[in-house]
Amino acid sequence: MTTTSFDFKRDALPHIIAVLVFLILTAVYFSPVLFEDKGLAQHDIQQFQGGAREIQQYRETTGEEALWTNSMFSGMPAYLINTHFPGDWSRYIHSVLSFNLPALAGNIFVTLLCAYILLVAMGMSSWLAIVGAIAFSLTSYNIIILEAGHNTKSLTIAYIPMVLGGLIYALRRNLWIGAALFAVGLTMNLHFNHLQMTYYMLLLIIVFAVVEIIYAIKHGTFAELLKRGLVLAVAAILAVGVNFGRLYTTAEYSEHSIRGRSELTQPNSGERVGGGLDREYAFNWSYGISETLTLLIPDFYGGSTTAPLETDSETYQAFTRMGVPPGQAEQIVKQGLPMYWGPQPMTSGPVYVGAIVCFLFVLGIFIVNKRWVSWLVAGTILSFMLAWGKNFEAFNYFMFDYFPGYNKFRAVSSALVIAQITMPFLAILALWKLINERDRIEGLDKKLLISGGITAGICLLVWLFAGTASFVGGSDQQLIQAQFPIDAIRADRESMMRSDAFRSFAFILLAAGLLYFYVKNKLSATVVIAGVGVLLLVDLWSVDKRYLNNTDFQQNVIADYFRPTPVDQLIMQDQDLSYRVINLPNPFNEARTSYYHKSIGGYHGAKLRRYQDLIDHHIALNNLEVYRMLNTRYAITGDPKQPVQRVPGALGNAWFVEEVNPVQSPDEELDALTMFDAGETAVVDVSKFPIEKQNFEAENANIELVEYQPNYLKYEYEAAEEGLVVFSEVYYADGWQAYLDGQPVDHIRANYVLRAMQVPAGQHTIEFRFAPKAYTLGNTISLVSSILLLLVIVGAIAYGVKKKPTKEVPVVEKV
Repeated sequence: MTTTSFDFKRDALPHIIAVLVFLILTAVYFSPVLFEDKGLAQHDIQQFQGGAREIQQYRETTGEEALWTNSMFSGMPAYLINTHFPGDWSRYIHSVLSFNLPALAGNIFVTLLCAYILLVAMGMSSWLAIVGAIAFSLTSYNIIILEAGHNTKSLTIAYIPMVLGGLIYALRRNLWIGAALFAVGLTMNLHFNHLQMTYYMLLLIIVFAVVEIIYAIKHGTFAELLKRGLVLAVAAILAVGVNFGRLYTTAEYSEHSIRGRSELTQPNSGERVGGGLDREYAFNWSYGISETLTLLIPDFYGGSTTAPLETDSETYQAFTRMGVPPGQAEQIVKQGLPMYWGPQPMTSGPVYVGAIVCFLFVLGIFIVNKRWVSWLVAGTILSFMLAWGKNFEAFNYFMFDYFPGYNKFRAVSSALVIAQITMPFLAILALWKLINERDRIEGLDKKLLISGGITAGICLLVWLFAGTASFVGGSDQQLIQAQFPIDAIRADRESMMRSDAFRSFAFILLAAGLLYFYVKNKLSATVVIAGVGVLLLVDLWSVDKRYLNNTDFQQNVIADYFRPTPVDQLIMQDQDLSYRVINLPNPFNEARTSYYHKSIGGYHGAKLRRYQDLIDHHIALNNLEVYRMLNTRYAITGDPKQPVQRVPGALGNAWFVEEVNPVQSPDEELDALTMFDAGETAVVDVSKFPIEKQNFEAENANIELVEYQPNYLKYEYEAAEEGLVVFSEVYYADGWQAYLDGQPVDHIRANYVLRAMQVPAGQHTIEFRFAPKAYTLGNTISLVSSILLLLVIVGAIAYGVKKKPTKEVPVVEKV
């Protein structure tokens, strides 16, 4: 290979055109966002806004990070809600790569761009890479998670192709440019902190590494692979370093969250409850084994949990036969009925990678180099098995119990993320191979026929024999009780399956026809690439529009959702520094309450483990003493006649108690809250917090909160004698430091979740400051790593351009 001078038309223009294509696709799909200032009612984003409100207000007011918030679950670290790490410069990289587009539009644009980078790194032409980027990016899951508000998950997935592109480029071509690209991709993948998606990416890389090691040993290139692997390892360390603050605080907090080990014991045993999530909770969303066919036929199981129907549906006709007026019947079917009949409790839609992608994937198994096929097919199979969860329990229970870190994640159906990377990848490799090596592939006609026959044949069989399925869904009993025409609904489910089976059959036939005519020299490569690209776009785009279309976008979504209600306004008339509110109708699955009030409940996937124990054993059972000790002053009842109720006997921000109830274990500590007077007694696990004095004089003592900030509390008290104060604040040792008259002092845990402190007589000031060392250390390492990464990227690119290899390095074989 010889070094050639830069040519704009050859080296830059194709990529500029690709970016413009991606911008146009993004602008058309998300035109309401870009041109009409509309947004989505994304459930998770709305809950995020509620939980993050106090943190954001503090940042806007002071320019500092709160790191702790009392807006949810009576208080918790802000690390996984909305914490900024100034030392992490990767946010600027994302702004550049996303063209600073607004959320949703920016997510899909970055997904397109990163997929394009991967395919160009493979050596594909710009036009073919554009087609591949569409296949990667417009899989239904990428769109569905945006509708649900899983924006960070979306962006974590978006950067996976860039990571793979850097990895492959470093092994196949230029080590230094590849390592720099790998470092940037991994940095951005980690930046959005959806570790479950990163975990799946690492599993795929492990499969890739195993295959590469086997081939390197077989072909005598292990030393070269090891050398390049070490450089990539350094790049990975830099990427982790840039995100170290976020990862370190997350790791520290996870030990105290529901993802960590419980301190309680199993009933009737002396064994601790295992670390990680509960197995049943983690596997609740498991993809059905036969449900995997949705990758080929989107409505194989009825699409989303509720789906609209048209007036030509059996259900509409059945309603009219029942005497329902046509207008009312139309309204019923168009607002959505439970069409999903699969094994999951509910779903926003199927994972559909595309009929054409499935066809090309199978073709790739026959014609692509086995070294590539090995890891891409193995990764796909692994993805299926993981997603099946409890439906493939022997494998998945083993993974959950023994594979490091796997028990921290829930909704295992998300493992299909691996397949939505591997399947389009092998599919586009197959198209590339066919275009470039048409005349050198032995038996290409036969392989094309077999691939089309397998995938189109499955679709045809489903279309012919769909009537043999039961179409019985989990919600059918409720529909029958509500006197819905269940037979008609099941007929429409069958119709949806048949329709999509024929649809996929047609797309496969069209794509296979294009390739066949190319093989027979009847069409040019340009026409085939363009034709397959258009078919892919139409196929994926039209399915995506079922789940996210222009009618879903609205004006002022966030403002309307958080517009204060009369109930909010009534509660906010109370100007005390700090008190708590419980939303009784839905306390633990919403964070709207947290937008205006300090909430007993909230919405978060990683609340404190001890607080979850308190919810399960006491708050859910309406233990009034627990409400009192949490300073729950108001209850939102949901009753129009009395929408707000004052909780009797709320104990305030802090109070003196008269006695200590000593217990010897967390179980005893939690159980003791069942029958106790929170105003008189503090329950203390003396095995962890020894306290000699157990009786105190509280009659002539008072304490008042005089200053409140999320990460700072100041109290003033006066007591005639030594006393024990209980604070209505959640105990969290990793960061909260107590001070008495400015001097550091120890504090203890009481009542399972609260802080307490033994204090001397007299007039004194107590302060609590939240200044976790993990944040300070992590942010410093992030800053140093950001500087190093910037230098390494610039240096690697300069060196890589200057020192081009004279020949391809045979560490990774060509496709």
